Amino acid sequence: MLTFNVLLRDAGVDPKQTLLLRHQDARTRPGRSIYDLWRTNLTAFEDYQSRQRRTGRVRFNRPLWASFVGTPAGDTLFVGLYRASAPVSGVTDWTSPLSGNVVAAGIDNVFPLERLEALKAFAGLLYIDWGDGLRQWVQQAKAQDKSVIELRRTGEEPVFPGLLEFMCSLSQVEALPPAWASKLASHCGVYLLSCSRTNEHYVGSAYGADGFLGRWLEYARSGHGGNVGLKNRDPSDYRISILETAGTAASLDDILSMESRWKIKLQSREMGLNRN
Repeated sequence: MLTFNVLLRDAGVDPKQTLLLRHQDARTRPGRSIYDLWRTNLTAFEDYQSRQRRTGRVRFNRPLWASFVGTPAGDTLFVGLYRASAPVSGVTDWTSPLSGNVVAAGIDNVFPLERLEALKAFAGLLYIDWGDGLRQWVQQAKAQDKSVIELRRTGEEPVFPGLLEFMCSLSQVEALPPAWASKLASHCGVYLLSCSRTNEHYVGSAYGADGFLGRWLEYARSGHGGNVGLKNRDPSDYRISILETAGTAASLDDILSMESRWKIKLQSREMGLNRN
């Protein structure tokens, strides 16, 4: 089995001197994610990557950084190898390109980064298996030899998985690839919101002009989409999935009937967040 450390060694890079960084931050402003930032503005992505919070929980104690981003489909994509110099503290205020918030001086350490030629040919094409520890976004290459699962010929937009296979977090909806957004906007039907924090769920239906996408954008922007059961909850990053799609000839009554059936099947009134 081909592993990432094999590629590092073949390129003359010592895994003992290399950190693996997987960037996927949900604290983004509308229409923006780290994956999107990397695709559209490499300079801003590298500036974002260079600024790391001063915390004892994460140690940036290796000079080489192998950088990865989480894709909208949840995959782990290699985007470059960097050499990090000693950090500089006490920086001036900085506006995050993701959240749009101003980060106060002194909060971050800024690591001067040099993009290296090693493994450059694999950037945007190589996918690895990061494993289950997504919260451990910084790992040592020597201790975590990741399996290579795919190497693509061209850097293309991730393939849409299909309507019934599609799942994502509410915070990711506004940053979905354009082709994915178009597909979701052109279909209506019944969807499920699930909360991992409370283990509760909500069944809803999409029947407007912008289909599933339009309905989910309402949730992303308001936190509740006007639903009584969700208004009384603390905001949550619900996971979204599609339960059933409606045909092009389906009427509003047809879709509402589909929604009612799923509420009964999943007992979302008795055990979930539906109130009607």
